[in-house]
Amino acid sequence: MISVHTSPLAQPGTGDAGGLNVYVVESAREMARRGIEVEIFTRRTAADLPDVVELFPGVLVRHIDAGPYEGLVKEDLPGQLCAFAAGVMREIARVPAGHYDVAHSHYWLSGQVGWLVAERWQVPLVHTMHTMARVKNRQLAQDDVPEPPGREIGEAQVVEIADRLIANTDQEAFELVEYYDADPGTVVVVPPGVDLERFVPGDRSAARASVGLPDDAVVLLFVGRIQPLKAPDVLVRAAARLLERRPELRDRLVVAVLGGASGRGLAAPDRLGQLGEELGVADVLHLAAPVSRTELADWYRAADIVTVPSYTESFGLVAVEAQASGAVVLAAEVGGLPTAVGDAGVLVQGHDPDVWADELLAVLDDPARADDLRARARRHAEGFGWSATVDRLLDVYTGAVADRAGLTDPTARQPMEVA
Repeated sequence: MISVHTSPLAQPGTGDAGGLNVYVVESAREMARRGIEVEIFTRRTAADLPDVVELFPGVLVRHIDAGPYEGLVKEDLPGQLCAFAAGVMREIARVPAGHYDVAHSHYWLSGQVGWLVAERWQVPLVHTMHTMARVKNRQLAQDDVPEPPGREIGEAQVVEIADRLIANTDQEAFELVEYYDADPGTVVVVPPGVDLERFVPGDRSAARASVGLPDDAVVLLFVGRIQPLKAPDVLVRAAARLLERRPELRDRLVVAVLGGASGRGLAAPDRLGQLGEELGVADVLHLAAPVSRTELADWYRAADIVTVPSYTESFGLVAVEAQASGAVVLAAEVGGLPTAVGDAGVLVQGHDPDVWADELLAVLDDPARADDLRARARRHAEGFGWSATVDRLLDVYTGAVADRAGLTDPTARQPMEVA
């Protein structure tokens, strides 16, 4: 696996680490459980990181030097792709021919490197986009800026060269074909998974005690990177509207935001706190750094509602993790979120804070509906275990290897059906 811009060792919710990191770590872990050796190539971001780290038995993380260890943001990395590719080439020169069977790249920067190394190894390139510039640029937040043309060109090149393209949802598969002219025969839908052993329903009072919340609190939760794309400001604005209508909730309301500034959010890392001050809700706003996966499960269980107000999501892993934990999820009706949430949560059209406040109150004022959503949430999430994801990934790898070896007739491959 190739993950140039973010390491599987990074804490999700910090910097550029997010759902992609969880995807790489959990899919690699599940493959290793089945006796498949996985090596993950990523950029070294600190001088004291060893060349090789064993993430789990059977999973190695290989650090490649490419540019300064610190101070580079994702937008700076295209200039380091040559250095990264050269470092990977040096590593693979040490192993015998045939050592690797498949290259799976994550995000377009990794796809550019995967293009080179797959040809060098003579193995198929499987690529997962995770996010796409042409999709993001159609759904920009008010304070966001478009992705540059260079990224669009780079993504189009990877789409053209990849042996297989993994789409998280049918919607993403459609977008690959519609916006990037992907060959439908190369696109395969493989939904991401969720750790169904870690994220489980539990006692709400115990969870609140664990994370330091009062038992009678009304808890609205956002989990993710703090940037315009993820739209945590929508929750803060909606909370302000909610308190205008229900001032009696102020003493109990907790608007918890777990995440660090990332991407465009780095330009104004304190903006969310300032917004809370401007709207008069700073007293109910709880801004916290990302937490461990174990503590995150407690936050999901502690919440009355978990909100996912993003402007676009290729899938929406937070939504499924929350539902696996038995939480009510309120999510924007964009991208892959309808698939992730299904009918076990509430989908909101648009990002109008008044509409979000309406939907929040509709759940808070109807305990029977909330209980029904919690019950359905876990059942829905159980359809997204990592075991099922890896079953499908291995089918994709096997088919791509067979095609490369000329063992199958490419013309016999059934094209993807898109709505």
